[in-house]
Amino acid sequence: MFALLSGLWKYLFQKDEYFVLILGLDNAGKTTYLEQTKTKFNKKHKGMNLTKVTSTVGLNIGKIDLGHIRLNFWDLGGQEELQLLWDKYYAESHALIFVVDSSDRERIDESKEAFNKMITNETLTGVPLLLLANKQDLDGCMSVSDVKGVFRDTAHKLGRRDHTVMGVSALMGNGMHETINWIMESVKRNELERPPIQKDIT
Repeated sequence: MFALLSGLWKYLFQKDEYFVLILGLDNAGKTTYLEQTKTKFNKKHKGMNLTKVTSTVGLNIGKIDLGHIRLNFWDLGGQEELQLLWDKYYAESHALIFVVDSSDRERIDESKEAFNKMITNETLTGVPLLLLANKQDLDGCMSVSDVKGVFRDTAHKLGRRDHTVMGVSALMGNGMHETINWIMESVKRNELERPPIQKDIT
């Protein structure tokens, strides 16, 4: 009887919380992606003018609820000096979103270098990874296949983790639902390695 009541209490009043890091170079579109996510998945979120988003200095946060799952997002600044702070958040994260500006061919190698430093950190072993080719709405951008090609030689560093590459336009909102669905399914599959935090619904 106690187990039944305990299970009912959890179903009605608790959420499984997961923390998702959004990383990438400055101007890759991380904050735009976060704001678009909050707009699409939070009915009460009014949103902001996405054409006026500026570079993050420090941390932006957001959360969305999907049934009994809550995804908490940490959007970290991508400037070189701020990348030194990324590893402070690794131990608490359940998934990674690494955003690449697919329209900026001049900085793609810089983006790959930041990616390599991140992905080889032992604290992130096994954490699901979503590589986002952002700004797919712009003429002349690299395709998802192009971005995959650039990062192909890092595949051996990924280990045994869920990972994929997807294309989005954070500004236009294209591809958002697919990426969030992938993150949600991945953290659930990985919950034995990184269990969610269970909190009462507030």
